Amino acid sequence: MNDTELRARLVERLTTGGHLRTEPWREAVSAVPRHEFLRGGFFQEVAGSTPTAWAPVVEDDPRWLESCYEDVSLVTQIAGTVVPGDMHGEIMRAPTSSSTMPGLVVRMLEELQVDTGHRVLEIGTGTGYSTALMCQRLGDDSVTSVEVDQDVSTRARNALGHCGFAPNLIVGDGLARYKDGAPYDRVIAACGLLTVPRELIEQTRPGGIVLVTLCGWLYSSELARLTVHPDGTASGRFLGGQVSFMLARPHLPPPLGLLPDLDEGDERRAVFGADVIDDWNTRFVAQLAVPRAQRVGLTREGRTQHLFLDVDTGAWAVLREHDGWWTVRQNGPSRIWDTIEAHITRWRGAGAPPLGEFEIIITSERPSITWPGH
Repeated sequence: MNDTELRARLVERLTTGGHLRTEPWREAVSAVPRHEFLRGGFFQEVAGSTPTAWAPVVEDDPRWLESCYEDVSLVTQIAGTVVPGDMHGEIMRAPTSSSTMPGLVVRMLEELQVDTGHRVLEIGTGTGYSTALMCQRLGDDSVTSVEVDQDVSTRARNALGHCGFAPNLIVGDGLARYKDGAPYDRVIAACGLLTVPRELIEQTRPGGIVLVTLCGWLYSSELARLTVHPDGTASGRFLGGQVSFMLARPHLPPPLGLLPDLDEGDERRAVFGADVIDDWNTRFVAQLAVPRAQRVGLTREGRTQHLFLDVDTGAWAVLREHDGWWTVRQNGPSRIWDTIEAHITRWRGAGAPPLGEFEIIITSERPSITWPGH
């Protein structure tokens, strides 16, 4: 199949899946060639590799073109600098940039509720594909996109130009203020955020919409749509669907460093075991209680242990399972697992409402997130 046929197939798939819901966005996806934004290739996960290994797929690979039109995210950068053209083997480092799956891209664009004449600020240009869709829908002059990585931005600029688009592209921290284009009617972030920076709210006109993915270091995340109010506050709800993005670089967790002595502290029988947060919604609730805690799996004395550690404060909790029941040992200035258990207990006591019923209110940088009966 050629790229035109592949594009038509993608439109049909996204429409059938409920991601593409309106004609203007269908026309945009039909018009914009995704493969032009992946000319440098992408990385494919090596099946069965532990830890995860990545292998490059470049333009002359027979899998390349058709893969560009699959509804999947494609990793385009590893470890902050490595791109597919740099590699001839495998690499076992963390991805740092990608082309988001088209289904999620268009779902977010639909949820943004844009209309003709709206001015949009995009945080995270990435490959430039979503930027191109917005240019196709709204026009170049209505789109400003900010990318923190100079090389990523340059590749996006070249691809956009090749496709005939010329939005306002900025290299810098998209979470900081970019006042020259403000106020915007819509703000959209293509990265996970630990908090909602005041700058995003302040750059959005009253009545405007900010669409972000809120996350924490336990890595459960949800898409949130916020409406900005005349008094400078914002409020909204989660939209559901277990949306996941790489965290914005300023919001990445700190290195773990030297682990604490796990034989110190106080031990008790746990109300919940570490497996309670294998559930996405429960993990999100736990994360609200301890947004800066990281989870580490350890093997000590032949047994798996689950460490929850707040590097900044030094607080930690480690859980162990014994014959079907769990113990927790904690130390530091706060009791991480006590806090998690209390939060989950309150949520379950309210009937464990789904995340789509949670209310988000922003009066400062840290959102207030509550559920019915909280």
